[in-house]
Amino acid sequence: MKTKLLLPAALLLVATASAQTDVVGLSPWGPADEIGALNRMTDASRAAVLSRLAGGKVYDLGTEFFVGMPSFHHLHDPAYQFWLTHTPRGTVVDNPNGLGAAMNRRVTYTGDAVSMYTHMGTHIDALNHFGLDGRIWNGFSADEHLGDKGWRKAGAETIPPIIARGVLIDLPALKGTATLPRHYRVTRADLEAALQRQEVRLAPGDVVLLRTGQMRHFHDAKEFLHDYPGIGLDAAKWLVESQQAMLLGADNLSFESFPPERSDNWVPVHTYLLAEQGVMFIENIDLEALARDRVYTFAFIAASLKFRGASGAPLRPLALPIK
Repeated sequence: MKTKLLLPAALLLVATASAQTDVVGLSPWGPADEIGALNRMTDASRAAVLSRLAGGKVYDLGTEFFVGMPSFHHLHDPAYQFWLTHTPRGTVVDNPNGLGAAMNRRVTYTGDAVSMYTHMGTHIDALNHFGLDGRIWNGFSADEHLGDKGWRKAGAETIPPIIARGVLIDLPALKGTATLPRHYRVTRADLEAALQRQEVRLAPGDVVLLRTGQMRHFHDAKEFLHDYPGIGLDAAKWLVESQQAMLLGADNLSFESFPPERSDNWVPVHTYLLAEQGVMFIENIDLEALARDRVYTFAFIAASLKFRGASGAPLRPLALPIK
């Protein structure tokens, strides 16, 4: 509050005017739509990219999940936890299945469980993750559609399997560095220059993935979470409005850069993409192998877990080079 009071009056007027223009988008695919831009994917578009496969090589773009992995601890969200529910010796001692010690010694049984925040590791943000003024994409309101067991609209269970052309934009390679500088905000000019360097042109319906180099620090949570770079609002608008990207992604924790670039919105890229444009995005995607091999276009194949009503879900993305 004190920061706002110290802002010049002119800046406050600009911020207020900007806030008034930000409203949730209504879907061109109809009032029942819950997946936004993913409607651009069709049987024909999937078949087209799969017909261009160049061979059998597969790049796994997903991260491992492990105790101590990066997460939004500063927002007090739960960390990843893993524990054993059954062990070979414990099953012999406890005999939970009632089969006796001899049988339990014969069959070596291990079981385990996990607890986690849905926005950690490689995951996709559903359209209910961020909204504006109590509403999410397509005008669905929290008052009407958010129950005690999650959203009844635009939950992670609605996200279809994704098969499309993927495009890697390698920004550190453009800059001649291992990673982008801390706090760096990727611009439209950066994207255009990187694509020109890679001799790649975007096409409507692409899955566009931005490499900042931050994934190099993923196994060091403190470094991975510290002042990381990300996309700026103008660059996001160019990808969505000018290039008609269907899905976006990056190798950092929250896709966009911090601190916020607008005084009236602490996550302007999130609300612009999810609430206003109906465009989902992937976070914490591992692009290092693609960048190393200079694979800039590929068939992107991924499916997320169908967590009913959730605002996001783990994703296992694959990239297969295309002709």
